[in-house]
Amino acid sequence: MSTPLSLQAPPLFIVLNAASGSSDAAQTCDTIATVLAAAGRTHHILMVGSTQTLPELARDAVARAHAEQGIVVAAGGDGTINTVAQAMLGSGLTFGVLPQGTFNYFSREHGIPADTEAALLLLLDGEVRPVQVGRVNERVFLVNASLGLYPALLENREEWKRQLGRSRIVAFWAGLLTLLREHRRLTLDIEHGGERRTIRTVTLFVGNNRLQLEQLGLPEASDLARGRLAAITLRPTGKLAMLLLLVRGALGRLGDADRVMNFSFRTLNLSSRRRRHIKVATDGEVAWMNAPLHFEALPDALNLIVPRGPAA
Repeated sequence: MSTPLSLQAPPLFIVLNAASGSSDAAQTCDTIATVLAAAGRTHHILMVGSTQTLPELARDAVARAHAEQGIVVAAGGDGTINTVAQAMLGSGLTFGVLPQGTFNYFSREHGIPADTEAALLLLLDGEVRPVQVGRVNERVFLVNASLGLYPALLENREEWKRQLGRSRIVAFWAGLLTLLREHRRLTLDIEHGGERRTIRTVTLFVGNNRLQLEQLGLPEASDLARGRLAAITLRPTGKLAMLLLLVRGALGRLGDADRVMNFSFRTLNLSSRRRRHIKVATDGEVAWMNAPLHFEALPDALNLIVPRGPAA
């Protein structure tokens, strides 16, 4: 259930990642200062100089917001928003977002505008709605988590972006070249809903974003509203078949492909027969995790500022 924001205008603690997307950090700071000063709203900007300092600054913002009964705001792409949400989990604080990334799946799903000034006005006049969070072991994900092929794709994409800049075209070509390479097959033991099975796959993708799943044409998108996550695995296949799967995904028809297995779940346990350490991507950030992996949906875990009225 949604609740109105406090009339006492709590201070905003804004974690701003200067490296996210293509936005100019100085211009973003000017916009924040102009809009919030005109509204008479107290705010503090915690500028992120590098990704290594982001988790510490996020925890600092949460601690300061606790002390002053404030609101924590993440200004950046999905990876930045993920890190701040990680620090927010269990705090009971209100969470705001100023999208600054390339895809902005999390903010788009919840109706948060990409324009910084419009997103700031939403922070001032929106309402608070609890939203679902996914978690793998102790790591939060708002959009998706994955292992196998997808983390490799993300790492290659980031390398291309460092050389050619951030854009959707660069992301597409990096993904295409990754798909054309040979991929290591995974043998995974998974358990969910009281059933166990062994699968061989090149990737496991767990989605927590209705918009992204609908774009791929996966029927499990509607299950997210029932406190579930969506899992997609690709059976081992050749390069031509992989390209055809890419086309089906672009056309929103991935869900009915015969090389794809998809299902929804509330909790899922996963182990690999050959690996104790598994590379996992959460909202675009790649890290090593110790097996077994435990995936779970956490409904209503984050109090997000969204537009007033019906759900976006």
